Amino acid sequence: MQETSLFDQEMTMAAPLASRVRPTSLEDFVGQKHLIGEKKFLREMIDKDQVSSMIFWGPPGVGKTTLAEIIAKKTKSRFITFSAVMHGIKEIRKIMNEAEEHRLLGERTIVFIDEIHRFNKAQQDAFLPYVEKGSIILIGATTENPSFEVNSALLSRTRVFILKQLEAADISELLEKVLKSPQAFPDLNIEIAPQLLKQIAVYSNGDARTALNTLEMLVINSDRSGNRVVISGDLLEELLDKKTAYYDKDGEEHYNIISALHKSMRNSDADSAIYWLGRMIDGGEDPVYIARRLIRFASEDIGLADNSALNLAVNTFQACRYIGLPECDVHLTQCVIYLSLAPKSNAVYKARMAVKKDIKATIDEPVPLHLRNASTSLMKEAGYGKGYQLAHFYEDKLTTMPTRPESIEDHVYYKPTQEGREAKIKQRLDYIKEWKKKHDTRFSNNE
Repeated sequence: MQETSLFDQEMTMAAPLASRVRPTSLEDFVGQKHLIGEKKFLREMIDKDQVSSMIFWGPPGVGKTTLAEIIAKKTKSRFITFSAVMHGIKEIRKIMNEAEEHRLLGERTIVFIDEIHRFNKAQQDAFLPYVEKGSIILIGATTENPSFEVNSALLSRTRVFILKQLEAADISELLEKVLKSPQAFPDLNIEIAPQLLKQIAVYSNGDARTALNTLEMLVINSDRSGNRVVISGDLLEELLDKKTAYYDKDGEEHYNIISALHKSMRNSDADSAIYWLGRMIDGGEDPVYIARRLIRFASEDIGLADNSALNLAVNTFQACRYIGLPECDVHLTQCVIYLSLAPKSNAVYKARMAVKKDIKATIDEPVPLHLRNASTSLMKEAGYGKGYQLAHFYEDKLTTMPTRPESIEDHVYYKPTQEGREAKIKQRLDYIKEWKKKHDTRFSNNE
């Protein structure tokens, strides 16, 4: 048996708490019951030793690396980790050839690629032939959507498992297990109230690594008497003055949350909209970006049902540019509440989409001559401006003069709703259409 020295023990304790207490079996693993619970698909694959290449997709700190290590141990496989920064194509191929040699000797190799989305196409392609012929079992881990970040050829040869964000109850369970583990804080008696563990769980935002790092910082910075360590609520509040936000401004979560904000406002749910706005602000999103999205929403989802919505959104944009965060957070909140509660109409948006479709489907016809300005005598002789009727010269300020190419003159793009102020616009539009049915100014001399 190998002897351990005092130096070895000190080196072990020097490792972060998350490394010291990393689970080594599925029984000790916390969370992801939808994957590794009894009779679940991944659990069955592991228990039956039928593991194939796979990708773990999920937020930080949910156990992607730990689960890969457990699978390797459970299936008695060699475990090799790869880094996009540390390993080039040449080194990848060298290690893959070694894995093939081990396969021929009956030993399986699991290659774990953390943050596989950081590997470029050439690096990902280097693994492909070895995955295809079974030289290795590849397990990739990513916080980004593999549909966009993993080569389609490699993605088609792997199974994607979605790891969910850990719930507060999962984190609390983990912390309780850690406090009982002899590897966590040897020879120390840690005293911490259950409500403080729950508070750590909430502040960690579903990230087990953050929770464990927080617990370790509390133990290190708490007063101790002999081997007794008492963690106080005041110290916890001091360390956790700001919750770790799971918000990646450059990743999928950025688009997920802006989508949630839009759809909450569209559904007239002000409280939900305020919540998602808060997630964006606290996650460090650029307030000007948010304001730009609100300007778009004001026309796309409210439009002429309430013109004040666009005015407020533009004013909010200017406020964000002038004063920035943290002061402009209240302006954004004001705007989001107004847009959420305003009457909704997408008639303007639909009009734009309809005409866009029409332009694509028809030829670009020339502007009718009577709508052109006759800036020169030659243009006047060519018929520019002839037959133009100035509406101000007519009693009702209306004419029946055609103003589009004949092939599309009956196409209707704008169809107002009965929402808010747009109801009055609809009433006016209906009047104009009815007037034009009853009048004909094409042969009038009021030019």
